[in-house]
Amino acid sequence: MDGDDIGRWLKRQKQPGTWKLLSAEQQERLTALGVKPTEARSPAPAGAAPAGAAPAGAAPAGAGGTTAKGTGTAQQAFQRGLAALTQWVEREGNRPVPRGHGEDITIDGEREPVVVQLGVWVSNTRARRDKLTAEQVDALRELGIQWA
Repeated sequence: MDGDDIGRWLKRQKQPGTWKLLSAEQQERLTALGVKPTEARSPAPAGAAPAGAAPAGAAPAGAGGTTAKGTGTAQQAFQRGLAALTQWVEREGNRPVPRGHGEDITIDGEREPVVVQLGVWVSNTRARRDKLTAEQVDALRELGIQWA
């Protein structure tokens, strides 16, 4: 539909990792349409780190521990974005990330890669940089992010 592969999108929405990232309202709307998450064969532990990142509970290279701002889902989302950005920098150097770019990363315990909308994540993180923890800012600086 308009260049989007709806079947692929639907498959991604059903993945347990993606389903957890949806808001309650999004989950309710999909459920009303008969869409439900697939059963995870071996669910990842809460706070599972992306492949190549530090184990859950350990801070990857300056990404910091938990603070009031760095707990739960927001911290997990930051860690996923950071892992995707690390992958991008290793492959592309300090070239700017195009806004529409999605980066495939593998999350521990997931069979399929997860797509992180990296361009949007970088843009949103930059816009909200005043809300980042010192550890998060340090992790971005280590990757060569100039605005951090």
